[in-house]
Amino acid sequence: MAAGTGTGVYDRRFDPGRVCLDLVATGPASGAYERLDRPARLAEWLVASRLVPYGTPLGAVDETWVARFRQLRTGIDRLMSAQLAGGNADNALERVNTLAAGAPPGLRAVRDHGGALVRAPIADPGCGELLAAVARDAVDLLTDPVARAGLRRCEGDACRRLYLDTSRGRRRRWCSSEVCGNRERVARHRRRVRAVT
Repeated sequence: MAAGTGTGVYDRRFDPGRVCLDLVATGPASGAYERLDRPARLAEWLVASRLVPYGTPLGAVDETWVARFRQLRTGIDRLMSAQLAGGNADNALERVNTLAAGAPPGLRAVRDHGGALVRAPIADPGCGELLAAVARDAVDLLTDPVARAGLRRCEGDACRRLYLDTSRGRRRRWCSSEVCGNRERVARHRRRVRAVT
């Protein structure tokens, strides 16, 4: 695979507020289809999620990377689900903590074609470094009481996506008002029409 493109088939339908929750949204457990089904899709997600800047060489991304990111995704999903349910997922916590202990990719500031400063890796990022960055984000979320209080699961009928509710009054109900919210409004309208007829 060549440099990350960020313009491929990765479908960014909503912003969950954290990179760790964005990783969880790539899987079938979120109510969607498997979005990390091959190395090219993982490379696209790495760029789309801003873990690596556009143009970063991602030639090392292979099936082992996909498997490792899926394992981390499962662990984060279990941790966040346990947090929402008031339970614990100690096995998943141990796995995430182990990955978070690794060194994240080193970054530097460089000028882009327009002269603006952008992030760029010091060297080609390794799988372990990128996993560490996502795992640290999960640890940061779970240990920050304010952020943790905003953790929500979409109320859409067929959706299980997680997101951070940063809305005023913390009244957000759906991962995406345009998708899940619209489905709910259409279903509510149909129920009203049926009740009248």
